[in-house]
Amino acid sequence: MEKLTVLITDDDKDIRDGIEIYLKNEGYNVLKAADGMEALKQLEENEVHLIILDIMMPNMDGITATFRIRAERNIPIIMLSAKAEETDKIHGLSVGADDYITKPFHPLELLARVKSQLRRYVQLGTYHGQSQTKVEVNGLSLDIDAKEVRLDGELVKLTPIEYKITELLLKNAGRVFSINEIYELVWNEEAYNAENVVAVHIRKIREKIEADPKNPRFLKVVWGIGYKIEK
Repeated sequence: MEKLTVLITDDDKDIRDGIEIYLKNEGYNVLKAADGMEALKQLEENEVHLIILDIMMPNMDGITATFRIRAERNIPIIMLSAKAEETDKIHGLSVGADDYITKPFHPLELLARVKSQLRRYVQLGTYHGQSQTKVEVNGLSLDIDAKEVRLDGELVKLTPIEYKITELLLKNAGRVFSINEIYELVWNEEAYNAENVVAVHIRKIREKIEADPKNPRFLKVVWGIGYKIEK
């Protein structure tokens, strides 16, 4: 299998160099950038499989860079920030980040998150060993081999996490999943304060697949229980 490439974007050289050591020891290729503008240039010139992206940077911050990246690419983004407030975490996730870690962090924790995101990105569409490759519910279709979701034939651009949530609910249309179930199945870790994180991604999915996100046709909330895609 080809070596996977991780792009580290942070204005602190010591942080870039420190993360690089751990990633290279695990066999990853590493690219580095000091701000969002440099990160976009690296993406244009290289094949990158995951981005570690600081929020607070000069020239172009991580939020703006994520907007630009998500316009064209679905590769996983792990955001870094020195701020611990829940609002910053939600903001990062709402613009398209897949995970979030607060500084200071233990390098091994970041490494575990990198491995988890890359595993899902490279091996999308493998829940419970199900053999389905295509699913369609009222014009909303899932092609697991192509890793695509289409609405009435038109491609829907989803982030990897948005895709996994949509895949889970479409493949099990009609079944209600609790917030904790969604978090544990998609993020592959124990749910902790998962409600806001899942809700942000549900809202983003609705904005992409629903004509009227406030009156959804597909992705329904079952109050007090969780979410489902209507069968």
